[in-house]
Amino acid sequence: MTITNHFIDIETEPGISIHNLNPYIKDLLAENPVTNGYVLVFARHTTTALFINEYEERLLDDIKVYLEKLAPPDAKYLHNDLHLRVVPPDEPINGHSHLMAITLNNSEYIPIVEGNLALGTWQSVMLIDLDGPRKRNLLIQIFGE
Repeated sequence: MTITNHFIDIETEPGISIHNLNPYIKDLLAENPVTNGYVLVFARHTTTALFINEYEERLLDDIKVYLEKLAPPDAKYLHNDLHLRVVPPDEPINGHSHLMAITLNNSEYIPIVEGNLALGTWQSVMLIDLDGPRKRNLLIQIFGE
């Protein structure tokens, strides 16, 4: 069994942005001799998340609206009381982003079968940045034989 680790950076847009990771993962699979195994995708930030769903523009807009209903950006959050804690000078007001993130996953496992992601026809692995714009870093770990 082999295990390879890959770190990728993604520049995100302001607010909530969703990024299709399938092209990144497929490129890494093409470089790795794994026929059967798994891919682990891990988001290394507390205001990002990962999910698998259909990468369709109107659905992506629905997801953003849904998350903003769960944790409205203009609501009162104790995390936003920056004067009550030690923070870096560029600390954002982002309590809502942290709460959105805990309703989602920070990792996804995807099976590899015969060298390909075993996703359904319309499934894509997606990164959602809940507090952009930022440079985000992901770990993609490929393991198998």
